[in-house]
This record gives sequence, C-alpha cells and structure tokens, in this order.
Amino acid sequence: MTFKFPSAYTILFGLIVAVAIATWFVPAGEYDRVLNETLGRDVPVPGTYKEVEPNPQGFEDIVLAPIAGFFDPDSYEARAIDVALFVLIIGGFLGIVTKTGAIDAGIAGAMSRLRGREKWMIPILMALFAAGGTIYGMAEESLAFYTLIIPVMIAARYDAVTGVAIIMLGAGVGTLGSTINPFATVIAANAASVPFTDGIVLRFVILILCWLACVVYVMRYAEKVRENPDYSIVADRRVSNEEHFLKGRDQSEVVEFTATRKIVLLIFALSFAVMIWGVSAGGWWMARMSALFIVAAILVGVIARMSEEEFTDTFVDGARDLLGVALVIGIARGIVVVMDAGKMTDTILFWAEGAVSGLPAIAFINTMFGLEVALSFFVPSSSGLAVLTMPIMAPLADFAGVQRDLVVTAYQSASGLVNLINPTFAVVMGGLALGRVPYERWLRFMWPLLVILTIIIMGSISAGTLLN
Repeated sequence: MTFKFPSAYTILFGLIVAVAIATWFVPAGEYDRVLNETLGRDVPVPGTYKEVEPNPQGFEDIVLAPIAGFFDPDSYEARAIDVALFVLIIGGFLGIVTKTGAIDAGIAGAMSRLRGREKWMIPILMALFAAGGTIYGMAEESLAFYTLIIPVMIAARYDAVTGVAIIMLGAGVGTLGSTINPFATVIAANAASVPFTDGIVLRFVILILCWLACVVYVMRYAEKVRENPDYSIVADRRVSNEEHFLKGRDQSEVVEFTATRKIVLLIFALSFAVMIWGVSAGGWWMARMSALFIVAAILVGVIARMSEEEFTDTFVDGARDLLGVALVIGIARGIVVVMDAGKMTDTILFWAEGAVSGLPAIAFINTMFGLEVALSFFVPSSSGLAVLTMPIMAPLADFAGVQRDLVVTAYQSASGLVNLINPTFAVVMGGLALGRVPYERWLRFMWPLLVILTIIIMGSISAGTLLN
C-alpha cells in the first residue's frame, strides 16, 4: 500500500491536536497589556511576563476549535466566517458569469492576441499583485482571483500551480516587501515607536529583489511545463484540474464574443476594480466586498436575461464549488484559537525575548528574523504579529545598537516569507484548495525559492545593519 499525503483538512486538524497537546507541556504565561491609543489595541509591556494558571486544551476544545475559528471575536483580522462567506459569494458570482459564456469568450480572445507571448502575462500579473501586497497587504481578497487567473494559465498550456504562484507569490512578495502597507509596516512601526517611512529604501530593495527572484522562478517553471506537461508537479491531476476550471468546454469550439458577453465581461472586470478601490481607499472589508459581488451577480443575471430559477440554481452551484475552501479557512483559524486559549502565545514570545538579549548587531538582527519566522507560524496575522512582538522586540534593538526600523523590516519580511507556505494561514490553504494543488506539492514547488528569498532577506538586513 503506497503512502498518500493527507488532505488539507487532515493536516489542519492534526495541527489543532498537536497545539492542544503542547498546551499541556508549555508553561502558560502572559504579559501585562496597555492600550496603545495610536493602534487602538492592547499591546504587551516589556518586562512584565509572568506565568499564570494553565489552561490545557482537551477533547472538547479540540472539536470546538474549528467552529470557534469561524467567529473568533478577538481576531485582529476579518473573522473566518466573514472570509468564508465572501468565498461562497465569489463562487456564486463566478458561476453566474461563467454560465453566460463571457469568460470562455474572453479567454479565447486573450489567447488569440497573446499567442507566442503568453509568458509575459506572468511578470505583469505578479507586478500587479505585488503592488496590492506592498500598498495594502493584499491577502484574503486575493482569493477572488484564483478562479479567474488559473483558467487563463491552463488555456495558455501552463498548469494550475502557475496560476496559484502568480497570485500567492505576487501578493505575498508584496507583503514581504511592504512599503506603506497599513496592516504590517505602519502598525509595526507605530508599535516600535518609529516613523513608518524609516527604512523604506531597504524595504524597496527587498521588494524588488524578491519580486525578481519569484518572477524568474515562476517563468522558468511555467515554460518547462509548457514544453513538457509531465514536468508539472500536479501532472497526475492535470486532467481533473482542466475539467474543473474549464468546465469541460470544447476547446475546438469558437465561443462568439457577442455584445452581451462583452458587457458581462466589462461588469466582471469593473467588479474587481471597484473591490480593489474599496479596500485600498474606501476602507472596505469582507461585508462590503461580499455585497458588491451579490449586486454584480444580479446585474449580470439581468443583462444575460436569466430566469429567476436559472439564476438562483447557478449561483448556488457556483457557491457549492467553493464550499471546501470555506471550510479550510475556518479550520485553519482554529489552530490559533487553541493556542491562545492555552495561553502559549506570550510564553513563546518571552522565550524569543530571551534568545536575542545581549547579541551583537548582525547576530541580533538575523536571530530576530529567525524568531519572527518561528512566531509567524503561530500568529499568521501580520497585524496581530506586529502588535504582539514589536513592543517587546523593538526596545531590545537599542541595547544591540540596531535601528528599530530594521526590526520592523525583519518582522515583516519574516511574516511575509512564512505566509507563502504557512498551513495556519487561511489564504494559503484556501488558495491551494481553490487551485486543487495539494499542500505537499506546494512545499515541493516552493522550497528552493524559499532558500533564495531567505538569502536575499538576510543579506539585505545584514547590509542595512552595517550601513546604519
């Protein structure tokens, strides 16, 4: 009997069990917290850590964790139920648009115009997603683009991994190299008591170098897949992926690009443009984004002259296609719920504080980066990690002779790097579920790139330490 790597659901539930077991052995502890009026959140006070009454997590806590993960009221980010509902509505919207044939016609037209130049879609799209990452920390909202980008990549004779990489690495490397991202750089800088513009040049350097590394890596992989489909790390799943994303369409059939389909495709594109504007400039989050796509779906249904029954059945079928993704998002958040309930988070932070105390500058900043990498697995939220670690770690930089802005850069680079593969990060597991890419295949694809990015980051922060 050959070993088969478990599904995302099993991996995540196994992590919940592992963290629950750890709460029986890791001492429970807490820092005192005070309200930071600038951040509007309670932040830990350095030097106040103390052990508290343990709260080991048992069987009931384990089975309730995925449920609590959906509606945890203390989450720094959108609750998982908000994100899951958004994903289901996106599924319904895409089902309606797909039913009209507009996406088929649009893809066929794009492939016709780009014949021979399809590979240049990769750097262009990755640059756009990276811009979203560095400007406003594009994360959950990127889930809306998977079922749009992946069919285009498959039609261009690449694979689903290429589509996933364009979005996840594009937005992820933008967040890794955040420049003005309010959910990472600005919050971390405020918590570290430095202007967020301090260190922005180094962050631009990291952003550009890491983006170039990701683009070259993805383009090389994509071209190898195009030349030999068996090179794909999901070659054994290629047919099922094509059937899923291309909905079994007959590739020999030319889909007419009618006026109605052009209008539908325009509404489709405008919906995403409005979403991006709403998040970056209008302060929108999941509720308004979900409402936007409900309105857009109804508008498309009216323009395509769908009957009420056809519209509702198609919308529900589209949402059903993404139900598994919605479940993954809630289970992933359940890991953090168990860890926080077991009062492990502050203890791990206290250990990290002790690990960097007294180190020389270069050793300090690189150890800081390594510790933030480890902490990122337990706290996948970039803003949550900033609020948790910066009030403790930033003052330690003063004793090591390191500028505090370098600590901010080390934190955001570590968080962004880990969140390219982090199984506790709903965006990673949700994106892979959307692309039907098994988690272990993604790790196989990513590990050489992770080594390259780590070298770039550590080299950059080391150089920054020497120059300051």
